[in-house]
Amino acid sequence: MAADDLPDLPFELIAGPVADPAAHDPIQSRQWLARRRPPPFLGSHPEAALRYRPSNELRLALNMALHTGSPLLLTGEPGTGKTQAADFVGGYFGIPVFKFLVKSTSTAQDLMYEFDAVGYLHWAHSASPAPSQEIAEETEAVRRGFLHPRALWQAYDTDGDAVVLIDEIDKASRDFPNDLLHELDQHSFPHPFDHTQWITPRSGRRPIVIVTSNEERRLPDAFLRRCIFHRIELTPALIEAAVESMAGADGGGFPNLDAPIRAAARRRFWELREVQGLDKKPSTAELLTWLSILGAQRVDVRTLEGCRLAELPALGALIKDAGDLARLR
Repeated sequence: MAADDLPDLPFELIAGPVADPAAHDPIQSRQWLARRRPPPFLGSHPEAALRYRPSNELRLALNMALHTGSPLLLTGEPGTGKTQAADFVGGYFGIPVFKFLVKSTSTAQDLMYEFDAVGYLHWAHSASPAPSQEIAEETEAVRRGFLHPRALWQAYDTDGDAVVLIDEIDKASRDFPNDLLHELDQHSFPHPFDHTQWITPRSGRRPIVIVTSNEERRLPDAFLRRCIFHRIELTPALIEAAVESMAGADGGGFPNLDAPIRAAARRRFWELREVQGLDKKPSTAELLTWLSILGAQRVDVRTLEGCRLAELPALGALIKDAGDLARLR
């Protein structure tokens, strides 16, 4: 059977308890399972970036950062599209994006390089201990082989322009942004094995640096002075632009959801956000996920508009906190 002749993939890949285990056909179930394809804009930032619509204010901030060579600091609620802004810039100019996902244990060095000390020690213990100039040179060459450039160094090594994304900088310790002041200002750092050798952009042009923060804590003033700042506000205009851009001109981004259904879903989304006392309000990312599920379930306008908030279909895609669910009920 040709791919075009296959029936539509059902939403209920797990239809319910197996009443008769002997009659259950796992082969057919696996065939359905193998055909599932998450919406590309939910699983791929580069794919979603092709449809990303920055607001006029965000475009101004991006152009300010490009003009001055300053890092652009984007803040706002989680899920408002801060990370996608970096992919948008990369896709717009057709240049690579090097991403550094900040953790609570991250240091400034991690943004530049990683040295596999454990691997090098294993090699050193197995190497010949006999001292000679030749062995010393071999040791140095091997040691450099355990040195792995990371996002900033990788961007410096490109022949042209590049984007560096420092994602969720507020997760790291307060020392992390302070330790990056020189690199973000001068765009150079000493080679870890030879401090007379400085690593600088091969192209002679500083990369485009985009930093995101969920505003979990205030960043140091010295770091903020070096940045262009923009906060992405969650507004009805931003939500409508995000939904309609992902839907596409023909609405094909959300199969089975025509414009009136998408508009109804947006209205219920805003009603949810207006509920007092929610600890985790749904944001753009949750709304897009919810819409893709509604389309798969073939939910209609009457169903969306005729139920209480606590009875919205696929509510678990929007509300992620047990206490918030209890408040709705």
